[in-house]
Amino acid sequence: MTGTWIELVINIIIILFLVIGAFITLSASIGIIRFPDIYTRLHAATKASTLGVAFILIGAFIYLYAKEGIISGKLLIGIIFIMITAPVSAHMIGRAAHHSGIKPITKNRTDAYEEAIQERN
Repeated sequence: MTGTWIELVINIIIILFLVIGAFITLSASIGIIRFPDIYTRLHAATKASTLGVAFILIGAFIYLYAKEGIISGKLLIGIIFIMITAPVSAHMIGRAAHHSGIKPITKNRTDAYEEAIQERN
């Protein structure tokens, strides 16, 4: 057996991060297709894919650090950028959709945002 046990453990950690990230991203894409309205599709598109991309970038960061000895600031900035911008953009798209008149599918729920708008006016 070539290599050390620590290399094996690092390889397993890298593989886990990449596989989990790919699975979460796959589930996000299935959610985009399966969910009924724009609001639930936005949830799938941003929450799950943000976490999936973050896992993949963390796996790439660990690989570069462990195998090449490189600390990639670009990957760290990419993780932070994705974590900040994707949820904020989804929130703004959701508000724009609601202001455009697209109502959420409400099964046994109330539209809390619509109630807040009516209370404010």
